[in-house]
Amino acid sequence: MEQPKRHIAILGSTGSIGTQALDVISRHEDMFEVELLTANNNSTLLIEQARRFNPSSVVICNPDLYDEVASALDPLYIKVFTGIDSMCELLKDPKIDIVLTAMVGFSGLRPTIAAIEAGHAIALANKETLVAAGGLIMPLARRYGTPILPVDSEHSAIFQCLQGEHARLEKILLTGSGGPFLHSTREQMAAATREQALNHPRWKMGAKVTIDSASLMNKGLELIEARWLFNVDPVDIEVVIHPQSIIHSMVQFSDGCVMAQLSQPDMRLPIQYALSYPQRIDLPTSRIDFPQLANLSFEKPDLDRFPCLGLAYEALEKGGNSTCAMNGANEVAVAAFLDGKIRFTDIPEVISTVMARCQYVADPDLEQIYSTDFEAKKLASEFIGGSMH
Repeated sequence: MEQPKRHIAILGSTGSIGTQALDVISRHEDMFEVELLTANNNSTLLIEQARRFNPSSVVICNPDLYDEVASALDPLYIKVFTGIDSMCELLKDPKIDIVLTAMVGFSGLRPTIAAIEAGHAIALANKETLVAAGGLIMPLARRYGTPILPVDSEHSAIFQCLQGEHARLEKILLTGSGGPFLHSTREQMAAATREQALNHPRWKMGAKVTIDSASLMNKGLELIEARWLFNVDPVDIEVVIHPQSIIHSMVQFSDGCVMAQLSQPDMRLPIQYALSYPQRIDLPTSRIDFPQLANLSFEKPDLDRFPCLGLAYEALEKGGNSTCAMNGANEVAVAAFLDGKIRFTDIPEVISTVMARCQYVADPDLEQIYSTDFEAKKLASEFIGGSMH
């Protein structure tokens, strides 16, 4: 019997995850239909995508670009909106089945909440949502009966390892490539250029995620995300550096058995798995040639050279709004590094300073999460503008 098509909304369709999701959809147009596309500033690509996939609506968040998008799509009868409020309103559409949240940073929180409240399945690629507000988002998803399907390669790997298992999960082994500075000294990292930090050895990702990967903050964000997605204690998540990026993460069970998910590094695989779950469908990605794999190596992360990961553990242990403050400070610090305002090694200094100064709230509500994000970003900007010069 033919399955009905799944109607997809992609929040952040012009970014790295969004464009790869549309590549997956283009290969399986018998299964998927695009209902909504949103972009922040990339009007040219949004117009091109809308012409190709013919969604009901598009949102260009930057109001200055509204006229350009609206006049380009008017002949196709595609409705065009601007701003986050419009996006949240459009997510109430009962026709939508799955919302892929691929917006970068804290800005993904409000639309994710709107999608959960509308009862749509969430394919979660915006890790900052759970980092900032995991303690609110997961209970909300349970209340609305909304499945949250992980899109990060590591969390997808853990999710895949748990399929069909009824045993108790003892430990999550969260793998990471170690990024471009895995074997660099502190001095080399202090002198690192923007280009060096963006030169990831394994993955092609957006600038923010690539810098987070270079500082190992990405593993810190994933550690916090894993804690909420899989409801495990922080002590039961171990970060393991695995430079080849073939094993995407592992799960250890109470009998000592370890399950691992292996594949060539290709983000389309976890994106597709989230969109097609529980089915597996064809994907023309390169296959692992096991005899060609010279070795798979593993090592402990060096928290002295990569203090961002230690800060994430610290924030998670402290709980409350600490992870939200850490995330806000990191967003500002990464942007400042990309703009050439601070050195790469200044990023953890900005974060630790903000974490120490930001007002602590043990059990924050949504309003307090927003004010924590605002306060953390303000403190980070002031610190970068003042003490670092």
